[in-house]
Amino acid sequence: MSTARTQSSPIEEAHVGGAGDVSPVARVVDVEGIPMSALVAEAAEPRAVIVALHGGAARAAYWDCPGHPELSMMREAVAHGFTVIAPDRPGYGSSRPHREELGAPARRVHLACRTVDALLGASPRGAGLFLWGHSVGSELTVRMAVENPGEEVLGMELSGTGREHHALAAGILGTRERYANARGVGELLWTPSELYPPDIVGGAAIAARTPDYEADVTAAWPTSDFPALAAQVRVPVHFTAAEHEKVWRNDAQALEDIAEIFSAAPTVTTYLHPGGGHNLSIGYAGPAYHRTVFEFVDDCIAQQETPAL
Repeated sequence: MSTARTQSSPIEEAHVGGAGDVSPVARVVDVEGIPMSALVAEAAEPRAVIVALHGGAARAAYWDCPGHPELSMMREAVAHGFTVIAPDRPGYGSSRPHREELGAPARRVHLACRTVDALLGASPRGAGLFLWGHSVGSELTVRMAVENPGEEVLGMELSGTGREHHALAAGILGTRERYANARGVGELLWTPSELYPPDIVGGAAIAARTPDYEADVTAAWPTSDFPALAAQVRVPVHFTAAEHEKVWRNDAQALEDIAEIFSAAPTVTTYLHPGGGHNLSIGYAGPAYHRTVFEFVDDCIAQQETPAL
């Protein structure tokens, strides 16, 4: 049995920007003895439910930019008619004390799916679920799309990931044997700094400790797990690269390579978003990026509603 505890989100408590009825709410559900935390923003009659999975060393607040409601994907999504579930991924947030139990991919997928079910309960889901992953969160996103319990996944958006690291990242990112250059990683993630509100640069407002298993995730992702999993995805895919992405290649050939690995997807759309950096959703380019994805969700809903010939 799953239970839920509701409390105000940090932004709601601060009364920032007239949060009103669309202010995301922090919730915790018990899933098989593991407390799973999340931010939830509900539309009254949702056209679909977006499940948003944050990146590494961050928490669900990535999707509701602290102190800047005008940049919040979650608030904008509700205005567009979508409910948003943004869990703290397994090993983050309330589940951090259980992080050593969560290294197995199948366990994390199961826990994430059960978390979404527990948070939604009997609430309407509209046309179904749309999965949206950022950076390291793309790994769990793709795995959930492959699992697709109940065939209810409408489509998927990925950003801040790839198959090959940007040339600027060489020698900066860590490996299993070597720690990353922390200052260098910060520059990869947060420059040009003018792309973000000054109080967001560096990520302290959304920061969280990374569970150890993520070192294995990042090591296997670009050359092994990503291609193998992508080939099993059978829902429409939207892939966004930021213009100023410095962790992953974002050139035309890199985007073609991404599209090719989603060989079983009915459609694959790749897009280079202008004016954005790696942390696309909490920069000034965020609202325009979000609208691009919302339009794609609209297309996914329309495809589902169109009878097959």
